[in-house]
Amino acid sequence: MIVYRLSKGLYKNDLSGRGAELAGGRWNSKGTALLYTCESRALCTTEIAVHTPLGIVPVDYWLITLEVPDTLPLSEVPVPQLSSDWKSFPHPNATQLIGDAFVQEGRFVGLKVPSAVVHGDHNYLFNPRHQEFGEIKLLESEPFPFDARLFIK
Repeated sequence: MIVYRLSKGLYKNDLSGRGAELAGGRWNSKGTALLYTCESRALCTTEIAVHTPLGIVPVDYWLITLEVPDTLPLSEVPVPQLSSDWKSFPHPNATQLIGDAFVQEGRFVGLKVPSAVVHGDHNYLFNPRHQEFGEIKLLESEPFPFDARLFIK
């Protein structure tokens, strides 16, 4: 499977999940490292767009392409198992607890979760401390210019 992430240039080769560990996110609490990825370039773009103020075009972003071997153990969180507010903003603590438990249990290297931004699409979260995480290969890092029309007021 191929997954993608958009990252600032300084962190383009960092797959440690440290950013999510420091800041927390929809699917993890502060202190829990997770590597967030998307199933498509378009979903990556949308995920950045919803977190960027209108009128500001993001610069110095790189598209990271990762190859995840089909043999790696993945789990999935189906939408019907989530609380009704799972995609609200700000995100609920309940989704963070799901990601935290995923990391703590350590059974799977990856977790497929629904995108809160694009209905029907998915993000893949990876536990960088899982024993099989090293099998995920960074295939390519390339500069990613955003189309300014996405950010016009």
